[in-house]
Amino acid sequence: MPEKSPELILYQYPECPFCARVNRAIEDLGLEQKIESRNTRLDREHRNALIQLTGRTQVPCLVVEGKPMLESADIVDYLYREYGRGKKPPRRFWPF
Repeated sequence: MPEKSPELILYQYPECPFCARVNRAIEDLGLEQKIESRNTRLDREHRNALIQLTGRTQVPCLVVEGKPMLESADIVDYLYREYGRGKKPPRRFWPF
């Protein structure tokens, strides 16, 4: 029986430069269909869910199997480690 992929949810909003960094990694790794994106600025329910989960509104927040991961650098490292198949993130992964 094939192993089930972990459920991945990204709380974010497009204007956030740290979220853009994570989204670039997601695109680079082709994970757009694997990660559910939730915009906390457009949807109050998503914002409230993030607060309930972490106690704050900080984004980006990647939720892996119900456990939140904050900090864009940590999220990018996780994504490349788990899904990069040996690929390394570019040295400069900032949108600016």
